[in-house]
Amino acid sequence: MMRQFLAAAIVAAMTTGAHAQVSDDVVRIGVLTDLSSWGRDNSGPGSVEAARLAVEEFGPTVLGKPIEINADHQMKTDVGVQIVRGWFDNGKVDAVVDIPNSGIAIAVHNMVRERNKIALLSGPGASSLTDELCSPNTVHFAYDTYALSKVTASAVIKEGGKSWFFVTADYAFGQQLEKDATRFINEMGGKVLGGVKHPTNTADFSSFALQAQSSKADVVAFANAGQDTDNSIKQSGEFGLVQGGQKLVGLLMFDTDVHAIGLNAAQGTYMTTASYWNMDEKTRAWSKKFYARANVMPTMIQTGVYGSVLHYLKAIQAAGTDDPKAVMAKMRELPIEDTFVHGGKLRADGRVIRDMYLAKVKKPSESKEPWDYLDIVKTVKGEDAYRPVSESKCPLLKK
Repeated sequence: MMRQFLAAAIVAAMTTGAHAQVSDDVVRIGVLTDLSSWGRDNSGPGSVEAARLAVEEFGPTVLGKPIEINADHQMKTDVGVQIVRGWFDNGKVDAVVDIPNSGIAIAVHNMVRERNKIALLSGPGASSLTDELCSPNTVHFAYDTYALSKVTASAVIKEGGKSWFFVTADYAFGQQLEKDATRFINEMGGKVLGGVKHPTNTADFSSFALQAQSSKADVVAFANAGQDTDNSIKQSGEFGLVQGGQKLVGLLMFDTDVHAIGLNAAQGTYMTTASYWNMDEKTRAWSKKFYARANVMPTMIQTGVYGSVLHYLKAIQAAGTDDPKAVMAKMRELPIEDTFVHGGKLRADGRVIRDMYLAKVKKPSESKEPWDYLDIVKTVKGEDAYRPVSESKCPLLKK
């Protein structure tokens, strides 16, 4: 039966000022997210609430109110593209936010360049978005496959995980994550023994777990996301991979994944994140406000929606207009400061350079309160985590 509550939000805000030039007297931000498929918990309704929190924080110079529409990309590229095309043609949307699917994000990323709109991406991970596919109209805010694989693979190899086997989601994000991780594994003297690809939204990972087990690799790496990550790690645990001496690594994991898997099964797993709710008093206060609305602690996708919308509105105010070219210039000029990002900057290729965090999932005995799941092992400076300019294929970067 078709899911019935298919809703995203357009958050409407109007900057004020004597010389402000805002099209239609309103700035419309379409939150294109997943409300009914396997990425719902990591983005979904929480991304909509995060956008609303950004608008509220930006006030009191913001007027207007949220306008809801019936839309949900359902992790389907054709559905996502159709929604965004309708937003641009009929809804006069200025910017599209989130998009937790790299295939859909790449399609929208190309569309905003053609239509002179803006994409504020926190959900997708494909590093190609700011490499060979780079656009002057896109902001890649939260994380990408390059940073995830570099930070995590480096740590695990240093702990003795030399041989690897991949369980990879068969779409743009999973393929890019495996490709990026393989590079860093090889550069650090490790070896990839093999891998298997699976369709998204897979329920039964038994055959994949058995292949990973029979590979006898030191590390079984999951290059997938959402419920696929939850199911694959749970079922690998049931087949005794950890008891047999193999390490399980989630190359993209969120607090919500750890919550779904449980500390018993997830303990000891390494992961890389762009944010964590329990870093300091300010992140805890914001996250508790978010929890009151969403009933979960925020993922880095959701804090990325919040941060990207807030930075976008600041840029509009500073530019005195919502003209995309002027706003993008201000977004690159202004430092990025919010509850979770300090001293961040937007590079010409669209990549936000921000600190990343290597985390390790706690043992059940180490958790002191609900959602107290991670130990932050290391802070990695953005300049060290993301692709350097010297390696980039983006023509927008002056080398």
